[in-house]
Amino acid sequence: MSQRRQITGFSNPTVKFLRSLREKKHRRASGKFLAEGLRLLTDARASGHLPEMLIMASGREPHPLLGALEADVLAAGGEVLEMGPDLLSKVTGKDNPQAVAGVFAEFDTSLTTLDRSSAKIWLVAQALRDPGNLGTMLRTGDAVGAGGLILIDDCADPFSVEAVRASMGAVFTQRITQVRWDEFLPWLRGGPGQLVAASLRDAVPYRAASYAAPCFLLIGNESRGLPEHYEAACDLRVTMPMKGRADSLNAAVAAAVLAYEALAALG
Repeated sequence: MSQRRQITGFSNPTVKFLRSLREKKHRRASGKFLAEGLRLLTDARASGHLPEMLIMASGREPHPLLGALEADVLAAGGEVLEMGPDLLSKVTGKDNPQAVAGVFAEFDTSLTTLDRSSAKIWLVAQALRDPGNLGTMLRTGDAVGAGGLILIDDCADPFSVEAVRASMGAVFTQRITQVRWDEFLPWLRGGPGQLVAASLRDAVPYRAASYAAPCFLLIGNESRGLPEHYEAACDLRVTMPMKGRADSLNAAVAAAVLAYEALAALG
């Protein structure tokens, strides 16, 4: 079994590689992404995902979960690095980084990996730009037992540090798919599935709607919403009451409201 490797210099090639994972182009080129925090990495381990590389801050307090994680990574042939908190801060881009981070292989996000019959609810986001919203939708999907999150068109990167952090570990429990609309719709129509949009066009109140499994809940871009022809292709359009001055909910909040309503309706 291998042992920890000490990293001490800012110019170390491994540090440069780890820092590069904060940029989408380097994540795509390497097929790797970075996740931070013992709780998140422990959740990943429980979901069957071990980091290929485990990075620990020197001088941290010992923890049995970290010890178990390190042992599993080494047993699987992974690498364990130890570096000072200042170096770890450079890697994560945070002034006060958590004491542990991990490098994971990106998942297969193709549409062919989905089994629509595996869950009653699926979340679908079109042109979602905010990684915090994306991570929150993953977290919501985990909470309601959704099958996963389908990202339509040009969305934020689900493997960015911000999205992974906001998911609170759900990036490891939810199936993630990235696809264009003209690929997604034929796939959906090739089998059972109700497409439901949050909309203002010819919509029914969300609590009076008839949801059917598998139910695909479609949320649009934060500022523009859904294109009209996307909404027209949906089986059901629902609206939520806005009793104040705001004319819409945050995209991730709207997804959570609809997901829990569908959960209640579908049982």
